[in-house]
Amino acid sequence: MATVNMVLQGKGGVGKSLVASLLAQYFIEYDYPITCIDTDPVNTTFAGYDALQADIIEIMEGDNINQRCFDKLMDRIEKLPEDNISQMVVDNGAATFVPLGSYMAENVITEYLRDETPHNLRLHSVVTGGQAMHDTLDGLKQLLKAFPDTPIVLWLNPYFGNIVHNGIPFSDFKIYKNNIHRFESVVQLPIKNPSTFGQDLIHVLNQRMTFREVAASDMPTMQRHRIKKYWAEIKAEMDKAGLLEF
Repeated sequence: MATVNMVLQGKGGVGKSLVASLLAQYFIEYDYPITCIDTDPVNTTFAGYDALQADIIEIMEGDNINQRCFDKLMDRIEKLPEDNISQMVVDNGAATFVPLGSYMAENVITEYLRDETPHNLRLHSVVTGGQAMHDTLDGLKQLLKAFPDTPIVLWLNPYFGNIVHNGIPFSDFKIYKNNIHRFESVVQLPIKNPSTFGQDLIHVLNQRMTFREVAASDMPTMQRHRIKKYWAEIKAEMDKAGLLEF
């Protein structure tokens, strides 16, 4: 059976496409067959990575899900190989978050995937620090409500600031403690010096480069070294999260 990894968060600009690209590169690193889909109607960032060959499927029509277009996504899912290693990564934009959750609930999509196909569904969501923290927590709350029986991988992104509130760390937040049984795993993205690693990462993201492309590029040696180290740390976190298992 294949695994469908859907990245969902109602707040834009917090690292959803980054998470999608990390997932895709991680599976490629382990030679897992990968299918990449970008449904973001506003910013097709994920599809901008040429090396990942993501297909764009526009599932929105105005403010609603276009059933015919969503059916195309379902067809792609149903045609995934029935092995234990194939992976699909679907990057969904902030604009699709609420209507997609509602549509999938109304049409019992998660139940359909579970009962009528041999494939697994795994959700990924991002919580970030800084000004957007409360918005991402609200998005996570909506996700937990909309998909009560679906495993969720939580990604903590400290790029915009530490994920704390009044000195309380995320591990002690009510939303985490009350729903800890809902989270399959937690991936902590590394905290790095914004003047060095941060600038390197921004450059790589802006160029839509994969880590393999960086390693083979003519970028300055130390810049490539820092990015290689960053990727190694992320892979270690993803290994710890058991993302190759289901």
